[in-house]
Amino acid sequence: MDSNSKTYNILAYIGILFLVGMIAAPNDQDVKFNVNQGLVLFIIEVAAGIISLIPIIGWIVGPIVGIGCFVLSIMGIINVVNGLQKELPIIGKIKILK
Repeated sequence: MDSNSKTYNILAYIGILFLVGMIAAPNDQDVKFNVNQGLVLFIIEVAAGIISLIPIIGWIVGPIVGIGCFVLSIMGIINVVNGLQKELPIIGKIKILK
């Protein structure tokens, strides 16, 4: 894995920055794998933000989901740094990008 791919793979787990890898290396399968996981995390983060607007239940569920997404992002970055291509727990099987 070259340094650009590694950078794109790390950025995939930082919010909307998954778009960088999607645009810069659309045909790199390793980048596509991590971008897909980053995209799934981003969608869940946006949904958690919307849910957190709901009084009481949203104030509880939103932050819990947000913390879970943060933990999964850290796990994804650690996998990239270690050169591993591992699916994240819970969301790893979800494929949005083909």
